[in-house]
Amino acid sequence: MKNIAFIINPISGGRETQAAKRKLPKLIMQTLDAEQWLPNIVFTERAGHATELAHQFARMGFDAVVAVGGDGTVNEVARGLRDTQTALGIIPMGSGNGFARHLSIPIKPQKAIEMINHSEPISVDYGLANGRLFVSTCGTGFDALVADNFAGSNKRGFMTYLQNVLKEAFAYQPQTYHIVGDGLDVTHKAFLITFANANQWGYEALIAPKASVQDGKMDIMLMSSHAILGSASLALRLFTGSIDDSHFMDTLRAKEITLERESAAPFHIDGDPVEMEKDIHIKIIPDGLKVLVEKRF
Repeated sequence: MKNIAFIINPISGGRETQAAKRKLPKLIMQTLDAEQWLPNIVFTERAGHATELAHQFARMGFDAVVAVGGDGTVNEVARGLRDTQTALGIIPMGSGNGFARHLSIPIKPQKAIEMINHSEPISVDYGLANGRLFVSTCGTGFDALVADNFAGSNKRGFMTYLQNVLKEAFAYQPQTYHIVGDGLDVTHKAFLITFANANQWGYEALIAPKASVQDGKMDIMLMSSHAILGSASLALRLFTGSIDDSHFMDTLRAKEITLERESAAPFHIDGDPVEMEKDIHIKIIPDGLKVLVEKRF
């Protein structure tokens, strides 16, 4: 028997998702292989609680801790599990679910639980931005501004995200950025910069189609300050996995860099807005996190 904990964030996602989470303990008990796993189910009570719980379960020697929620919940649980032997599992029940989608974890809760029954742990990378962990992406510029607005919205979901994008796009003023380190010395006036460990923001929006969580590097995606001129084609490329072929995009790859900005500005970590200093040191920690994925025979 293996010990597994499920940490459920009751408030991530929309109303329907929140209602589904209240029924999730019963679904877990019905679906999880009782001959293989001994479950412990807990609900978070506040921001940061998932990290505390995950850390406790890791210290207790649990084999796996499952984040039930969106990318923010996954991030919190990963913070408690990094650099331990306890694997991160995911039941994606948030908005974008970017890290789960990158790992091909089923979006439907029952399918995600069934996957745990025939899963295996693999080692993946995570990133640090001024010491703050990210598993999927972090970044600054227009996407960080939208993340900030989205976090303050009463409604969640893709349509709310899209409305925020359309509202801000034409008024946004790009900044000039300097990226230095790992052989790079680049100055670029950009609409946005994404530092990608995984390949997407969420919603299958593939901002870094070739990014891998097992290569020890980040893909640095710089979108031109003139990107608004090609917004229609960029949107199409974003959802078809070809945005890196656009002449409005430049791609760099590195293990560790420093981002120097003109001034402090919005920054996001795994889609959540955070307060961050003007200059940001970003690096990838290879093989620092174990994750449950579909077993490959």
